[in-house]
Formats: sequence, structure tokens, C-alpha cells
Amino acid sequence: MFNFPVTSLRKTIFFRSVFTYLLVFIPIIMLGFYLYNWSYNNASDDISRATGTQLNYYLEDLDREIEWMELQQFDLVEDSELSKLAVTWGLMNSVERRQSLNYVLHRLTSFKNSSAYIKDINVHIYSISKTVSATNSVVDLDEQAYTQLTANVSTNRNRLYYSGEALHLIAVKYGGGKGELPNYVVQIELDGAKLKQSLQQLSVYPDSGSFLISEPSEFTLMSSDEASDVVNSYLHEEKSGKSSMSTLEVSGEQYHMDKAYSNNLMLTLVTYLPEKTVKRPLSFFYKWAWLFAVASFIAIVVFSYSTYLFIHKPLLLLVQSFRRMEAGELDHPIVHDKKDEFGFLYTRFNQMLKKLTSLIDQDYKQKMMMQKSELKQLQSQINPHFLYNSFFILNSLAKVGDVERIEQFTIMLGEYFRFITRNGEDLVLLEEEIKHSRMYTDIQELRFSRRIRVRFDELPDQMKAIRIPRLIVQPIIENAYEHSLEKKSEQGLLCITFEKHQDTIHIIVEDNGDHLSDEQLFMLQNRLQHNSEENEITGIINIHRRLVLTYGDGSGLRLERSELNGLKVIICIQMNNDMLLE
Repeated sequence: MFNFPVTSLRKTIFFRSVFTYLLVFIPIIMLGFYLYNWSYNNASDDISRATGTQLNYYLEDLDREIEWMELQQFDLVEDSELSKLAVTWGLMNSVERRQSLNYVLHRLTSFKNSSAYIKDINVHIYSISKTVSATNSVVDLDEQAYTQLTANVSTNRNRLYYSGEALHLIAVKYGGGKGELPNYVVQIELDGAKLKQSLQQLSVYPDSGSFLISEPSEFTLMSSDEASDVVNSYLHEEKSGKSSMSTLEVSGEQYHMDKAYSNNLMLTLVTYLPEKTVKRPLSFFYKWAWLFAVASFIAIVVFSYSTYLFIHKPLLLLVQSFRRMEAGELDHPIVHDKKDEFGFLYTRFNQMLKKLTSLIDQDYKQKMMMQKSELKQLQSQINPHFLYNSFFILNSLAKVGDVERIEQFTIMLGEYFRFITRNGEDLVLLEEEIKHSRMYTDIQELRFSRRIRVRFDELPDQMKAIRIPRLIVQPIIENAYEHSLEKKSEQGLLCITFEKHQDTIHIIVEDNGDHLSDEQLFMLQNRLQHNSEENEITGIINIHRRLVLTYGDGSGLRLERSELNGLKVIICIQMNNDMLLE
């Protein structure tokens, strides 16, 4: 339905009208969504600030609790009665042993009852192969577990140690034992159930939850089993331990995540809250915002269609008619029955077409005929010059009485003029032009075979079908003979090569003449760049102007000093579809 000029859509009245309408309504729609997002962000920030404070307070309280446990644990490790029990067990009688064990057991029980977060306290005494527990009293020491525990303690420098699905506080006492193992190990097992209850108190919103992560020990404690999917997704995303707010997608649902990190405990405490819970108070506003956006979109569509129908379509018809006129189609007036402003413009346009048609013969066609006449004149100036030189060569051969070469020369000369008089086409195939030029060099070699050597490259196949003006290459070669190589006392060299660069072809003619000065080269270059009607139009300038007239700017001749020290003429031709045979 919509038909726009591809290159000028943004400059049309239709586009500007719709753009103006959008410029008015889009900011209003954006303001509505901005207010919604602003309200949501404020609610999220308020929740995050409150939750962050709560999380930090929880971690600080847990840190203080564990710090108190560590102080009691240190006091227990340094207890003299416990050290005596571990070192002098073999010297004690049964009564003394019982008394020492009861003392240690009483301390452990009192220690355990002092904190709700302690599940059990164990003292593993290697020297007596016993484990004293606040819960299980006195049991035999598990030496394999003891060895593994002490090995992990020596490599793990963290305050909290994860083992057996629980967190532990470990302290050891060295000296006087067997081998390198410590005398005893004091192990405090934290109560996961109590920690889980404390985490549940952080979940104040519906469907919210929290979990505790110890990244060094890969320990995770959740407030409820329903949080497992959230925890797994969180661990998969590898969230950093620094305090921040983020969002997390779990099974297609977005969650609002808040977290706090304790450097002392190396624990991360995370709470999650479904975004729908945060957005619930804003749902009414959200529905009206979308309703307004849809209504605005419908209004934009209606306005755009009416603008297209009543303004852009008639204007587009006028633009397309102007483009046909620019392409030279002056016989397509606009057929209409409009009585509005566009009807006036259509009528005036049709009148303009009639006026242009009557003027085209007086102006445009005359200029084209003058240009073609000038091109013919430039071509005709070259032919007499070559004819003069041909007779000069024939005269020279006749003087020396070389009948064989005269016969060969007349045959080649006949072929040469057959190329000129064969048809009246202005453009010929490059293959034919190069064949003609090669014929000319063969003619000259009859005369200068001893003094001048010619290196004529083969024309590439992809360049053979290119159309060029007649007599473009041969006059350049003739110029090299006449003004450079004939005057050279030593061995002369003439090189003709071909190059192709994307949409440009180069035909290069260069010689090793030694009579070209820098001033002469500069004068020739200047005449090519600033040729005018008053200048003499002969030789190289003829060819340059013919190329420019035929192919436009970018084509023509470039003059340089050859690496052979003589003149280097580069024939530049900008290729287009008209230069190739159909």
C-alpha cells in the first residue's frame, strides 16, 4: 500500500507529519512508563534498603555469636585440666580419669547450653583414643575421621569448617602427642535447624525466602526447601559476594535479589522476592499505561493513513512524474480530476511538459549534435598525421631499394587502412584497437629493427570486449617514435602493457628516451589539466579530450616519467555497461 521514494523518505511531508505526531505522543507514553519504572525502582530500593539493613544486622549478630563461641573455644583449648587429661592419662588411676572426664563433660555441656546455635561440642583426644561430646558423653575416637579432620584443619585457614552437611568451629592443641598430630581437637558443630529458623524470620513477604552460602566451603543453608531452584540458579550465575541488589530469572519468573557479605565469616546471606510481589501495588497503573499506549498507537495509525491518503499519495504522484521528466519521458502528463491544491499543481505540471517539449529541439538536441561533431573533428585530426608518416616510411624504404620490405609494408599498410575505413562506428573493440596498434609497431620495426626494440604484452581476455574510441593507442605509440625513440642514438625500447583496477583499465605506453626534461613534462601535464578552446588541439591532447568527451571526468591521459627514463603515458578509461558488447 505504501510506496515511498527510497532515497528521500525522511525528507517527505508524510514522514515529517507522522514524525511530528510521534514527537508529541511518544514523550507522553514514555513519561507514563517512566513513572511506572520510577515507582517500581523506588519500591525496589526501599525494599533493598530495609532488607540490606536487616541482612547486615543478621550477619553482625551471627559474627558476634561465633566470636563469642571462639573465645569460649579458645578458653577450653587452653584449659589445664583438659591438657592434663590428654598428657597424663596413662599416669592416672580410674578415679582421676573419671573425675577429669566429668569435668570436661560438664564444661562442654555448659558451653553448649550457652548458645542456641550450638548443636554439639566434641573434644577429640588422640592420646587416650576418646571423644568427649556434650551430647553423646564419652565415646571411642574414630582415628580415621580424626586424621582427616586434622589434615583439613592444617590446610583450611577459614574460621568456619564445612563437614557432614554442617558448619563447624575447629581448634587444636599441639605438643606432647604422638607424631605430628595434635593432642586434642575441640570441634563445635553449629545447629543447622536453629540457623534455618533464624533465616525464616528474614522472610517477611509472601513467597520470599533466604539462604546462607559459604563460598570457600561450598556450604548452603536454605530457609525452606522451596528455595532450592533459586539457590541453584544463583550459584550457576556465580554472583559476587559484595553487597548489592540484582534480579534473577528462575523458570521464567523474575526474582528481586538482595545480598550481604561478611568478610569475617566469609558468608553470603541472600534473600529473594518475586518481582510480581513488588509490582503488585502498581498493577492498576500498569494496565492503564498499556491501555493508553495501545490507544495512542491506534491514533498514530489512523493519522498516518489519512496523511498518506490525502497528502503523501498525491504528492508522490507529482514526484514520480518529475522523475520521469528528468529521465527524458516528456509524453506522460498527469491524468487527474482533482479540484484542490494538488489539482492546480498537476495542471501546471502538464503545461510545463508541453513547454519543455517545444524547447528541447532548440536547446538540448543542438548541444548533443555539437558535441558529437566536435568528437568527429578531433578524430579526423589524427588520420592525416599517420598518413603523412606512412608515406615517409614508404619513401625511406624505396630509397634504399628494399623491395621485399616495401611489399611487406604495403600489405601491412593495406590492413592498417582497412581497419580505418571498414565501418563508420565511433567505438571499436579494444581487441581490434590493440591489433591495429600492433600492426603499426610491426610497420615501424621494418624501419627501426636494429635500433628500436618493442615489448608488446598480450591483451588480457577480460579486456578484449571493452569498447573504446577508434585510434586511441596507436597515436601514443607514434608519438613515442617521433619525439623520443627516433632521436635516440643508443638502443631504444618501447613497452606497451595493460592493467585493470576495479572499474578502471589502464593501457600503458612508455619508452626509454633521454630527451624529455622535467620542464617539458610539466608543460605537457599542465596542458592536459588546463586545456581550453584556444589551445592547439593535436597529438596527445586530442586523445585526452576524446576520452573525456566519451567517458567523462576520471578518464583521459596521465603523463609521468617512466622508470625507463622516458615518457610514460597511461590511458585511463572508466568502464561502464555501455563499453561492453551485448
